[in-house]
Amino acid sequence: MDVTQKREGSYTVLFVDDEPEILEGLKCALRRYSFVILTATSGADALKLLETNTVDVVVSDERMPNMAGSEFLSIVRQRHPETIRIVLTGQASLGAAIRAINEGEVYRFLTKPCSHVELSATIQHALELRALTREPSPSLTRAREYDNVLRDLEHTHPGISEVRRNVHGAILLDELLDVSELIRQIEAKNQ
Repeated sequence: MDVTQKREGSYTVLFVDDEPEILEGLKCALRRYSFVILTATSGADALKLLETNTVDVVVSDERMPNMAGSEFLSIVRQRHPETIRIVLTGQASLGAAIRAINEGEVYRFLTKPCSHVELSATIQHALELRALTREPSPSLTRAREYDNVLRDLEHTHPGISEVRRNVHGAILLDELLDVSELIRQIEAKNQ
């Protein structure tokens, strides 16, 4: 198990492989990137690291003694659902891919040999996805505010959030206009 010094504000990537030479090669190939690299030689060691470190992306081999990568990633999904999971394996099989997708909900399934360019691009894309979940966008913040207003409206006026439609599926506008006027009144009170 190897823990690299964490830099302030950076992302952390955990590589899990039972072959220490592969972990050293990955660290060497990816050393110029800004993310912090942690390594573990088993699923059990990796789970210990995950308990004490905030890890943004996990890249795991599939075939390891004692715990397959898909089993490990399934545990990661349950305990650390915000961590993005990637498989990097030299023993690709359809069964392993299905297990990783179904049990570990992996982001990508890569096969060895994998160029450091492809691997780093996959990790960078995963980190971009992770960034979206770390800091909500202004649109998401606004949507959450509207959701709270809608919940308050529904609590005060049960049934108000129901949209009534005619037999053809068209929204009945007279009721919709009543709702929009009520929303304007509530927003005016909140300002």
